[in-house]
Amino acid sequence: MIKLVFHFFSVILLLGYSSTIAQNSKIFPGEIWNDTQGNPINAHGGGILFHNGTYYWYGEIKKGKTWLVPDQGWECYRVKAGGVSCYSSKDLINWKFEGVALEPNLTDSTSELHVSKVLERPKVIYNEKTRKFAMWLHVESADYSLMHAGVAISDTPEGPFTYIESVRPYNQTSADMTIFVDDDGKAYHIFAGENDNTLYIGLLEDNYLKHSKVFSRKFVNLRREAPAIIKHDQKYYLVSSWCTGWSPNQAEYAVADSILGEWKILGNPCIGEGSDLTFQSQSTFLLPVSGEKDKFIFMADRWNKINLEDSRYVWLPGKFDNGKMIIQWQKQWNP
Repeated sequence: MIKLVFHFFSVILLLGYSSTIAQNSKIFPGEIWNDTQGNPINAHGGGILFHNGTYYWYGEIKKGKTWLVPDQGWECYRVKAGGVSCYSSKDLINWKFEGVALEPNLTDSTSELHVSKVLERPKVIYNEKTRKFAMWLHVESADYSLMHAGVAISDTPEGPFTYIESVRPYNQTSADMTIFVDDDGKAYHIFAGENDNTLYIGLLEDNYLKHSKVFSRKFVNLRREAPAIIKHDQKYYLVSSWCTGWSPNQAEYAVADSILGEWKILGNPCIGEGSDLTFQSQSTFLLPVSGEKDKFIFMADRWNKINLEDSRYVWLPGKFDNGKMIIQWQKQWNP
């Protein structure tokens, strides 16, 4: 009897332990993606930092009721600003929640981080010289009229990040954005400027916390947003979307020999079912696959405008074939 009781409790303990370390074996684009504690990952409009053998995923925390801001002239659905989350992983499939990397402000309505405001598309990069982590993000007012780029800093990738300020780079509006660090350590801020009519590529100062005077206007009057950039074989590839609010549209990519030079538009990189609407999603980041020269991961968001917390992640395998970028739909896959 004692042995049976011991065995029974051993089974219960084992089941209880395994339930707290649930493991994912594949990525299922567009499906609910749980972290290692079994909770849905909340990291929208995100980006990845690879640092000391670990991947860190940062994204918008969208939690609670979604509502439509009245009298905006577009479908201005939003939730309270929940700050920026951080998850860590070794395999890009199983993600551990590290906490809130950039906390929202709960009390001061004048703060740019107050829950009444909007925080979007956070990206984090590491500065080898200063040994600091810099976070850039789109900082917005409740009615989307601010259109600033905000910056925060931390000593560790998990945070907490200390918010510094927000600016309108080069005296231009700044909306959807990403950050890119080149092989020479120079960092660039790519953002939708001029009220989303033109993409700007601006060189950051050496500390990654301010903009230098060097910048370039690209895709003038083409209304591109959701930029994501990657470098392959000494060429730069940029994926972006049209400006259609929360509704998906066809992705487009361009290539350049110099990041501040001329860009050539090459069309839709997506193939397969749903490619005409970017698989019902919008680009947010392009992640090189370590050790795989011609492969990358296409990261996108499938927005649910009436329930933003339930927006899903569409991660897909991408590759380069003789200089051509290809992103193919997969119902499930393992990176």
